[in-house]
Amino acid sequence: MSRLPYVPGFAEPAERGTSPKAVGKALRERTPRSAQGRFAPDAGRPDVVTTVEESNAGRLPDLVPIRVGRMAASPFAFLRGSAGLMAYDLMNSPVTGIGAQICGDAHAGNFGLYGDARGKLVMDLNDFDETLYGPWEWDLKRLAASLVLAGREAGAGEKQCREAALDAAGAYRRTMRLLAGMPAADAWNAIADEQLVSYADARDLLGTLERVAAKARKNTSARFAAKSTERIPEGGKRFVDAPPVLRRIPDAEAAAVAASLTGYLDTLPADRLPLMARYEVQDVAFRVVGTGSVGLRSYVVLLLDHRGEPLVLQVKEARSSALAPYAEKAGFPAPPVGHEGRRIVRGQRRMQVVSDNLLGWTTVHEPGVGEGAGAGRPHQVRQFRNRKGSVDPAALPGDQIDDYARMTGALLARAHAHSADPRLVAGYCGKGDAVDEAVAGFAVAYADRTEADHAELVAAIRKGRIAAETGV
Repeated sequence: MSRLPYVPGFAEPAERGTSPKAVGKALRERTPRSAQGRFAPDAGRPDVVTTVEESNAGRLPDLVPIRVGRMAASPFAFLRGSAGLMAYDLMNSPVTGIGAQICGDAHAGNFGLYGDARGKLVMDLNDFDETLYGPWEWDLKRLAASLVLAGREAGAGEKQCREAALDAAGAYRRTMRLLAGMPAADAWNAIADEQLVSYADARDLLGTLERVAAKARKNTSARFAAKSTERIPEGGKRFVDAPPVLRRIPDAEAAAVAASLTGYLDTLPADRLPLMARYEVQDVAFRVVGTGSVGLRSYVVLLLDHRGEPLVLQVKEARSSALAPYAEKAGFPAPPVGHEGRRIVRGQRRMQVVSDNLLGWTTVHEPGVGEGAGAGRPHQVRQFRNRKGSVDPAALPGDQIDDYARMTGALLARAHAHSADPRLVAGYCGKGDAVDEAVAGFAVAYADRTEADHAELVAAIRKGRIAAETGV
């Protein structure tokens, strides 16, 4: 039988081109691996307070001081809330040109456990608000810098902090190499589970992960509903005010959120619809979310089945990625998004092996406003408290921060390998530790810069230039 012709959408026959590994290796000529350690703040770098204020535009004004207060808590917290500023700093940094679906906010606190459809715990990245197609280096450098800051906050020595960044980069490189050598389907479906801990040599972390897992298994919609709802005389349940984190909202606003769930159902796979048809919408409340998202519109929706068992959905406002303008200038222009919630959901599905099976998106139309152009706000929809659990990297003892670094580095590589050919990245990174050393050097330098930025924000709060509310 003669050889079949090339079929578009599949790989080209090997003899038609150079191997991906060789292509990746050749990229070292244009972007030396040592160059990945370069960091020099741009002369036109925006003022820190101005940057924070600009990132607060469009958020609910009464919640903005809470966001600023959380960012002021520590340099690590500041980094968590300033993905856009770091993207500006990375905009002119050396990149290979290899693109991937990146998290955009891959700091050390955005990894954790969550339950799959059958309740089994999976370990992976778990925040995708900033996701887009961009340079794989940006995620790795953000992770490495965040580990240095988290280690410093935890009281680890400077050598341990740098080694954590080095280990994260090393685990990323080795995992890419491992995936590059595996059958394509096996590499694609590699699950982030307890085997990863062993592979990443994170055994010292096992005790911590076991405690987090035990807590995560109890972190369910039912448990949240039991603590946050009350029965009403008419039958059913409703949320109980617990300001400022959880609060009831006007009926018209709640009705608008509930009405948006019809559009959400259109984004789910057809086989999920019979399941959702067995739940009745009971109530909607507003709930404040994490540091970077404080001030966005975020709701919890209480659903009850025929037995009165709860399912809680989160309907969270989806804004454009803070990285988008900088990724474009770095040579990674984003295609038209259409709907920011869809961008987030599709990015999450591209990076995770197992995603929330009720993940979707919708548009919430403001009460009293028609459904014409510009009338609605895009939102993402997901399960709330589906056995989520996370490690606080800033609370880890010094002998565990490097284990955590290796685990998260491996997770990040696996996530990138869904969109970037691991053979390309592995070819560039190679067997040695040149990339590891460069990324570690960048991480320490950027952690120093972030500490200075944080100090500038704290000083501005003390002078009354920007309002902050702490302890929330």
